[in-house]
Amino acid sequence: MKEKKPKTNGMEKIATFIVDKRNLFFLLYALALIFSVVASGWVKVENDITTYLPADTETRQGLTVMNDNFTTFGTARVMVSNISYDTAGQLKDRIAAVNGVYSVEFDDSTDHYKDASALYSVTFDGTSTDQVSLDALDGIRDALSGYDTYIDTEVGQDLSADLADEMGIILVIAAVIIVLVLTLTSRSYAEVPVLILTFGAAALLNMGTNFLCGTISFISNSVTVILQLALAIDYAIILCHRFSDEHETKDTREACIAALSKAIPEISSSSLTTISGLGALAFMHFGIGRDMATVLIKAILFSLLSVFTLMPGLLMVFSKKIDATRHRNLIPRITLLGRFDVMTRFVIPPIFVVVVIAAAVVANNCPYCYSFTDLVTPKQSESQIAHQKIKAEFGNENMVAIIVPKGNYDAERAILDELDQCPEVKSTQGLANVDAMDGYKLADAVTPRQLSELAGIDYEVAEGLYVAYAVDQDQYGSVLSGIGDYKVPLYDMFMFLQREMKNGNITLEGDIQKTLDDLFDQLNWAQVQLLSDRYSRMVVYLNLPEESDETMAFLDTIHSIIGKYYSGDTYVVGNSTNVKDLSSSFVQDNVLISVLSALFVVLILLFTFKSVGLPILLIVVIQGSIWINFSVPTLQQEPLYFLGYLIVNAIQMGANIDYAIVISSHYSDRKRQMPIQQAMIAALNEAFPTIFTSGTILAVAGALIGVMTTNPVIAAIGSCLGRGTVISIVLVLAVLPQILLVGDSIVERTSFAMKAPIDLARINRTASGNMRVSGRVRGYVNGVIDAEIKGTLNGTLNAAVTSGTTIEPAAPNYYLPANDQARAEWAQSYTEGEEL
Repeated sequence: MKEKKPKTNGMEKIATFIVDKRNLFFLLYALALIFSVVASGWVKVENDITTYLPADTETRQGLTVMNDNFTTFGTARVMVSNISYDTAGQLKDRIAAVNGVYSVEFDDSTDHYKDASALYSVTFDGTSTDQVSLDALDGIRDALSGYDTYIDTEVGQDLSADLADEMGIILVIAAVIIVLVLTLTSRSYAEVPVLILTFGAAALLNMGTNFLCGTISFISNSVTVILQLALAIDYAIILCHRFSDEHETKDTREACIAALSKAIPEISSSSLTTISGLGALAFMHFGIGRDMATVLIKAILFSLLSVFTLMPGLLMVFSKKIDATRHRNLIPRITLLGRFDVMTRFVIPPIFVVVVIAAAVVANNCPYCYSFTDLVTPKQSESQIAHQKIKAEFGNENMVAIIVPKGNYDAERAILDELDQCPEVKSTQGLANVDAMDGYKLADAVTPRQLSELAGIDYEVAEGLYVAYAVDQDQYGSVLSGIGDYKVPLYDMFMFLQREMKNGNITLEGDIQKTLDDLFDQLNWAQVQLLSDRYSRMVVYLNLPEESDETMAFLDTIHSIIGKYYSGDTYVVGNSTNVKDLSSSFVQDNVLISVLSALFVVLILLFTFKSVGLPILLIVVIQGSIWINFSVPTLQQEPLYFLGYLIVNAIQMGANIDYAIVISSHYSDRKRQMPIQQAMIAALNEAFPTIFTSGTILAVAGALIGVMTTNPVIAAIGSCLGRGTVISIVLVLAVLPQILLVGDSIVERTSFAMKAPIDLARINRTASGNMRVSGRVRGYVNGVIDAEIKGTLNGTLNAAVTSGTTIEPAAPNYYLPANDQARAEWAQSYTEGEEL
């Protein structure tokens, strides 16, 4: 009679298919990785963070109008130190002579020369990305070689390339540290390459599919790889350890199948908290949240896919090496910390409550900032050093642009005149106040007689020009009533004259032609910056910092002045308006992210632990770590870029909660076997390797990003993430155990787990040693078990066994009576690391 094969569940069938078809998966991954290498070059990166502002904000609308209608030429502030005023004048001529430089502003005022330092305001012939501007910038450097020169400009600045170089270095250093951490926490040295290969494939697949998102932000493009490693490495470690456990009693194939079938639901559950925390970012009004949520969640999913479909095959390939390179546990036990937690269970929780309340108050006063121009990062680029030097000597330059409907020069003149009277305004520029010639402004309206005197042309020619202009504008009444009194703005007339000359309808000769040609060049240069078919642009330079209460109040003043002359379709655009809109968006997103990330995590924990009390206790600890984290900038009186808070808040809640879950899970299991004090000590010893591995990697990754990148946004995210992870680890190891011990009764009373019916045919047995078991066992055998067993067990058994199940000593054996004293003695010996 043939022996029947044991039935397999659906998860085991999936695991069997993946393991047996590993070569097929290797081929698919090879093709996918080749594609990803090619596709990673298709990814478009957005460096302008204001692109992600809500579409209804003034900044987003104004920037869209400005970019569609105007050209903004590249500029630079060039400071040369330790020179005399005469030398400074000579250097101005050198700079002006550089090909591609349109103009150089320099005079003897303190705005341009003081304390033996000269400041030149340079404007280029092209935009900040045009080759002519790049060449001109190189020419300025050559012209000023040998002098102490500092250049603050956006010309030639490639944030994506700079970040890619920096993150490449950070990734190499992080990889070395991560390999060391994995070596310490692994059970075999050969596990490390399996983990690295699995993660490397997941990271490359994520980068290669970013093009599907269209355009991603420079933030997502730069930090995703490291965050993916820090957030998802646990999944590979779980499967690796599962495989090692199963391989103790099974051959390689069976062990891999068993490990994968058990790990898939466990890892999937573990990933939910991280995904939910990141998912909260997608609900931000500020589009950068959706961008990061999309890229990071995709990264987590690719990590899961690689662990489930690639790693089993790698374990099969490396299994012999894994067996041959096993080593003893290198992570120390933390029994002393566990005993401290037990001893202070009535002391630490009250202190923690006080600290958390104080941290919440302090964190609420965190000095958030919304412009990163003046933020100083631990590592400074050449451009940032130049900016700080120039700012220290001559102050900052804060410019805002006013965009209004085209055509009303009188209104523009009135707005500029009012702004010029404000002490907050340094200078203004617009067609209405740009000098033309002989004291006239470009927007001044003149008669034919005035034009003939101004331009040096015959009056009859001027009259004929005015008649042609009136006919072109369908203003026949002006011709009939007398063209001599007809007035036309100088700018409009000069542009009409240029067009007529280009069409060959008007021809001038000699000096007049040369003078007009020079004038037309200036007018064309001004037009692309200040006038389009629909809008006029005015530029206002403020004596205020980009970000201050006074600046925000003056923006309202600007709007009120504009409102006197225009009823709508006007915009004020600049770094200060960016600050205003970003701060308004932050107020909404701050509450939204905090509530949603906590809510999502609570719901997941609620169904994971089937208790109302336990999720609340865990959330309190992690939320406490978040408040403590963001109280640090307040105490240090250092501004924190707001995105650092929003992004790290979600990641810290979603990822660091896993540390609390690990301890809680082990504690929940152990307290069924032993008194709760000993159960907590045992749980800490069992959970510490996982927390140490994941926490160290995330903290190191964050710290490296914080100190090794020059981008203030990325640096803020990194430093907050590294600091927050360390704080979370400290709290889950030195505060959470006490809270769980004190709140144990609350957890039990709020549990809604379904009670299993009492099986009178089952009896509880507790045994330790080497024994033969045959029959149905449900309970704890150095882990949860519910199975038919027939074989030898060497360890500890504390379970309900069906009557008729045989448990016989296979060697000298000790049965512990099922009473508290005996179980306490056994638990004490376990926590002290004795052999059982």
